[in-house]
This record gives sequence, C-alpha cells and structure tokens, in this order.
Amino acid sequence: MPMAINSIYVKLFVFCLFLPLLNGCGINNIPTFDEKVKSAWAQVENQYQRRSDLIPNLVSTVKGYAAHEKETLTAVVQARSKVGSIQVGENLLNNPEALQRFEQAQAELSSALKRLLVVAERYPDLKANQNFIALQSQLEGTENRIAVARRDYITSVEHFNTEIRTFPGKIWHTLLYSDLKIKESYKATAPDAATAPQVEF
Repeated sequence: MPMAINSIYVKLFVFCLFLPLLNGCGINNIPTFDEKVKSAWAQVENQYQRRSDLIPNLVSTVKGYAAHEKETLTAVVQARSKVGSIQVGENLLNNPEALQRFEQAQAELSSALKRLLVVAERYPDLKANQNFIALQSQLEGTENRIAVARRDYITSVEHFNTEIRTFPGKIWHTLLYSDLKIKESYKATAPDAATAPQVEF
C-alpha cells in the first residue's frame, strides 16, 4: 500500500514538473486565437451596427431637403433592411455561404450610401445643415472604423489558420481541437468595395 501511495506522489510530482512546459508548447494557442477571431468579428459587427444606426437619421435629414430623390432614399432603406435580415453571430463565421451573403449585403449598403451622398451634393442647403454635417462626419468615422475592424479580423483569421496548419499547432489541432475548422477571411464582394464612400464635402 505505501508503494502505491508513493507511486501516486511520483506521478503527481512528474505531472507538476511538466505542466509549465506543456503550457509553453502552444497547447493553448488554438483556443486563444479562436477567441481572438470571434472578438475581432464582433468588432466588425459592432461597427456595421453603428453605421446601420446612423442611416435612419441620415435618410430623414436628406428627405427633408430632397424628398423627390425617392429612388435613392428607398435604395438605402432597402439595403439597410436586407443587412438587418441576415442573422449574425458566431454561426456566421462557420458558414462561408452565409458570411458571403452578409458581406454582399454590406457592400450593397455601402453602394447605396455612396449614391445618397452623391445626391446630397446637388443640395447646397442640405450640405450646410448642421445635422447633416454631424451625420456625415459620424458616417466617415464609422467607415474608417469598419476598415480597421475588418483588417483586425483578417489578421486574427490569419493567425488562427496559420497555427492549425503549422507545427506544433497542427498536432494540437489534430489531438484536441479538431472541431475547430479553417476560418474564412473577409473578402471584398463589390468591385469598388476597397474604396470607402467619399463623405467629405
């Protein structure tokens, strides 16, 4: 019996001895990078939501000065509605088709906003409206934040995908984290998606 107890203590001692080494060999990298991807994507969604929240006030302000530009205003409202109808969240990251639909809807909204801002150019009174000036400034800042959030997401995805495809991460992925698949990176879906809407007048 004492030998069995000694054996348990020896195993426990050896385990405690190697535990710091196990932690330093990258076993935690994959879940850490996975969480960073989720966090980065949440920031992308957050900035898109911020933009979406600005749109009703922007449309309302433009409508007050350019009510007969109904087609453009309707296009913005419909594009915003389409974006809002897509379910977002963690499941979106694991579904490349849904992610592509989401990105396409966001690209359509960006395009509709560009058209709206071009229309605003024709109305000097609108361009001088303080509410419109504040909204265009917020929109410009949000577009910049979206670009930064997408860049951070792309970087997070790159780190995660590299970790699970290279040594020693590939071993840990096979042994412990095989349920975590390669992540889809952000892809521009519109021909002019790389160009942020020009909102400076």
